[in-house]
Amino acid sequence: RYLEKAEIYHYPLDDRAQQVLADVFTHIAPEPGHRGGDLEIEGRFIPTLREADGVIWFNFRAICDGPRGTNDYIEIARCFHTVLISNIPVMDWQMENQARRFVNLVDEFYDRSVKLILSAAAPPLELYTGQKLKFEFQRTVSRLQEMQSHDYLERPHLP
Repeated sequence: RYLEKAEIYHYPLDDRAQQVLADVFTHIAPEPGHRGGDLEIEGRFIPTLREADGVIWFNFRAICDGPRGTNDYIEIARCFHTVLISNIPVMDWQMENQARRFVNLVDEFYDRSVKLILSAAAPPLELYTGQKLKFEFQRTVSRLQEMQSHDYLERPHLP
């Protein structure tokens, strides 16, 4: 219920955005958890900002830049009912790989009813300025909007 009143998607990137995510984490995590550390998936380590039982927080670069694939996102969706991602930049043609990973991440989390709380440099419609993934990103924007809805937030997590 807290998420229905919280800011699920926050922009622009500023001190308030970071504070909103920290407040959301504190309210939804069942315990304080730990700051920093790494999540190991298939022998690779993904740096985390915070983690508690069922809730994890990543920086965008950690989760969408580098050797990440669909299997990583499936495993995260299996283990965590809520994921926070901060510092999502506007992605242009030079960030096609990161944009594709973000599209895959949103798809996997959407399919498994993972609650996704984000801070970004721009509103969803302005997050991708490239051309190559224009169609795929339109679907991502639609899903991000639906993931903020009451109906979506009420859906049970499907690990």
